[in-house]
Amino acid sequence: MPTSPNIHPKFKLNGLSYPGAEELLNFADELKHQGAPYEVSMANFLEEWLNFEETVVVNTSGSTGAPKPITLRKEHMVNSAEATGAYFKAGDGTKALLCLSSNYIAGKMMLVRAMVLGWDLHVVAPEKDALVEYDNPYDFVAMVPYQLKHSLSALDKVKKVIVGGGAISSALEEKLQQKKTEIFATYGMTETITHVAVRRINGFAKTDVFSALPGVKFDIDQRGCLVINAPKISEETIVTNDLVDLQSPVSFKWLGRFDNIINSGGIKINPTEIELKLSPFISIPFIIASEKDENLGEKVILILEKKTEAETVELSDALSQLDSHERPKKIYTLSQFPYSETGKVKRLDILQVLKNHRES
Repeated sequence: MPTSPNIHPKFKLNGLSYPGAEELLNFADELKHQGAPYEVSMANFLEEWLNFEETVVVNTSGSTGAPKPITLRKEHMVNSAEATGAYFKAGDGTKALLCLSSNYIAGKMMLVRAMVLGWDLHVVAPEKDALVEYDNPYDFVAMVPYQLKHSLSALDKVKKVIVGGGAISSALEEKLQQKKTEIFATYGMTETITHVAVRRINGFAKTDVFSALPGVKFDIDQRGCLVINAPKISEETIVTNDLVDLQSPVSFKWLGRFDNIINSGGIKINPTEIELKLSPFISIPFIIASEKDENLGEKVILILEKKTEAETVELSDALSQLDSHERPKKIYTLSQFPYSETGKVKRLDILQVLKNHRES
């Protein structure tokens, strides 16, 4: 007969201890009726986690398509939490901050790690500057790049930060180099129960190579896309659409998305590579994409997010970094990019918005 997951005796939530599931469930019930929206989301997940079912249902973020529900085994989520604890040496008593939404896997897994590993977890609203608002020191914090960008002044009170849910611009990465905090970019998705690989992005240990968490192995398919073998978190091998340079069975360099590749006049162009070249020169959000072209089949386009017409962008230096076939044949601006709730740019939605603007 299934049983509800155990709670580590050293687990604390906002400074309070909970001897068992019953006490935590009572707290969750109170939050559902009296809490702020982010607290209600947390309460809903706590109830789902502490029931007698062996699985939970989690929605994907929707950054690469429509959001969809995925069923995950609690046993696998516990295994993922233990792998994170082992990799980052974040055992019982770790002071951690949850500043992500508990509606999605990243926020849910911070709660699971805390309950499984015995963390002292402080939960706050998932605002862009959540870290700045509080004076507490932390051992471990998870953020999205947008939050990291707005937390630079407060990073020194954190020992380790993991950043996921979107690409980290080279401009932001450069600003992190003088920080004493250990900052890691993560690779993962809902299907892999958050991260299965990480890379240090600042300090002497900075690298562009992702390294696997314990129990994870990598391969590539015939397209050059990453294949993940992680039996402790997924009974099935996970085939991704992420193009990688496989360094070893436990390490890789991320190159971009296979489904974003542009075929222009027979030349295959990776938008991610162009974005990396442009990122140091363009301070506002942008993406490289494509549109149909009579002669080339597809042509490269640049789409900028400009809040106002008065906002100017000098592109000549940026575009001079590109080879001729990489240079955008058209440049468009939108006043607002569509973003997922987790802060990811929704590329497909941007292209649809652009199409609607041009047809109207």
